[in-house]
Amino acid sequence: MHSMMIMTTMTIILSSIIMILATLLSKKSIEDREKSSPFECGFDPMSSARLPFSLRFFLIAMIFLIFDVEIALLLPMTIIMTSSNIKTWIIISTIFLLILLLGLFHEWSQGSIEWAI
Repeated sequence: MHSMMIMTTMTIILSSIIMILATLLSKKSIEDREKSSPFECGFDPMSSARLPFSLRFFLIAMIFLIFDVEIALLLPMTIIMTSSNIKTWIIISTIFLLILLLGLFHEWSQGSIEWAI
């Protein structure tokens, strides 16, 4: 117990010394007024900061992320197959794949997957 406290104390002291040295050595001694001021602060911007964002692209990206997560859920199913009851595994896999296919057909029928209108 005593040696554990000594090791903990030494670790805290050593990490504190390293942090203090890193802080002291990383300080820049020359402060430039132009470099420390924010970019374009007080000036008129050269172009509009509010660029239009494609909601179609956002929707496609969200659908991609959803199906990407679903693939990550499908991959372990092959590993689980050997250690589980095959009848239960087939039922659960079929239900999961049917839910995925129904979601895909719904997105397809809504026209969310098509890029051009």
